[in-house]
Amino acid sequence: MNHKGTKTIETKRLILRPFRESDAEPMFRNWASNPEVTKFLTWPTHETVESSKGIVGLWVNEYEIPKNYQWVIELKEIREPIGSISAVKTNDETESATVGYCIGRDWWGRGITAEALEAVIAFFFDEVGMNCVNACHDPRNPNSGKVMRKCGMTYEGTWRAGGVNNQGVCDEVWYSILKSEYEKKKRGHDVWDELYEKALAVQRERQISDYVEAGGVAAAILTGAGNVYTGVCVDTCSTLGVCAERNAIFNMLTNGEHEIKKVLAIMPDGRTGAPCGACRELMVQLMPETYKDIEVMLDYGQRKIARLGELTPEWWI
Repeated sequence: MNHKGTKTIETKRLILRPFRESDAEPMFRNWASNPEVTKFLTWPTHETVESSKGIVGLWVNEYEIPKNYQWVIELKEIREPIGSISAVKTNDETESATVGYCIGRDWWGRGITAEALEAVIAFFFDEVGMNCVNACHDPRNPNSGKVMRKCGMTYEGTWRAGGVNNQGVCDEVWYSILKSEYEKKKRGHDVWDELYEKALAVQRERQISDYVEAGGVAAAILTGAGNVYTGVCVDTCSTLGVCAERNAIFNMLTNGEHEIKKVLAIMPDGRTGAPCGACRELMVQLMPETYKDIEVMLDYGQRKIARLGELTPEWWI
């Protein structure tokens, strides 16, 4: 590997650069003093700007170390820092880096963290020569995992009681991306990438009422006409719920189509999986003559695909 230190990186909306001592005040104001931001982090909420000054001072003094990677995330729109992203650990033997990040509450939900993480991943692979970039999050903070998945990372597993953050001992959900996967992604998306991204865009687990939850699972289907329709699961306290795949199919039917080519569903942990029996049955009944040709994404990370005919070789009728 060729360690280059905290080199300035520019994206469409951001400048990732080394911290300066003058960044302490906006750091304190924009994210470090907010307990909502630091809830699942490993460092405590800053009580005064002096705490931020102390941390920034330490970071500034470490920039001479080539293996030190600590960027401030500066938003071009306002020309000041709104968060940070860093390699909390590097391993020359495995040629890997573990990345951590956070941004201020006012900028959540705008794709900014994913934009920063994508830039850092590209830097580590293209310039430093890393072979693997990984990251983890507390399962009670699922939006962080959504950022990782959006950047092409694959779910590796959950290390139970594997870490400690401001909530105490916690599980760690781990994701990673290999250089080979990054190179493939860089060469261009295929239709499965489109399905995954569109399903991910609507996946947002939420409590609707005391009796209804929605959005934990999201699905996307490709039709014979080349259109993509999405849907999310709806879970109720009775039998009124519906799977994400069937919701996507109903969306397709509402728009006047009935031929399914491909199906992809994202589970709450980010993995993809096969439709349940009821969803398969609906597809079979919709396309009794050709259902066996429908492609189902079983494992998006490994690109493991099966045809519905393999999952449902015989029909009950």
